[in-house]
Amino acid sequence: MVLKLYGSPVSTCTKRVATVLLELNVTYEFIPIDLRKGEHKTPQFLEKQPFGKVPYIDDDGFILYESRAISRYLATKYSGQGAPLIPKDLQASAKFEQAASIELCNYDPYAAAVVYERFFKPMFGQEPDEVKAKDLIEKLNTSLDIYDLILSKQKYLGGDELTLADLFHLPYGTLLPPSGVNAIQERPNVKRWFEDLSSRASWQAVKDGIKGPA
Repeated sequence: MVLKLYGSPVSTCTKRVATVLLELNVTYEFIPIDLRKGEHKTPQFLEKQPFGKVPYIDDDGFILYESRAISRYLATKYSGQGAPLIPKDLQASAKFEQAASIELCNYDPYAAAVVYERFFKPMFGQEPDEVKAKDLIEKLNTSLDIYDLILSKQKYLGGDELTLADLFHLPYGTLLPPSGVNAIQERPNVKRWFEDLSSRASWQAVKDGIKGPA
């Protein structure tokens, strides 16, 4: 049975999983969920994803949600094909987990929230909270100053090899400039790193929307 990815074609978290699937050369079927119609809040959807968010996967009856958990599952299951996104060496794996924690705790809370304020709110006719946005940008700048230091010494966030932790940054990082935030581009090492990530074929294939079965 072909793995099924349920999500919105333009959802940041759905794109995160689709990118990983492409990096691993995994054949999958994309099942689009229309968020505007509330399809993610139907009883049928909530039975699979009780929080009513996208994405989730159905891997021959195995249901899993949360994009980072799905990505780890896929990278482990398909570790013998495509890019090795989770290191097997003990210390390299620990560095990967460190980098993944950095993304989750020191990047995503600020990047995702400012994109919500300045990109998604206007899209739905809502007024952004600029006081909140400026505070988020300041915190993101502080984090990315440290990123720039880390990336001055190594190619990727967890070392010199690409991992899931790097790919996790793509969906919101791409939406920062349209949100009026150039924090990535203003730091040379962060800019080099992000340009490397965003030029990958996997991201190029999904960045403008997931188009259907791959």
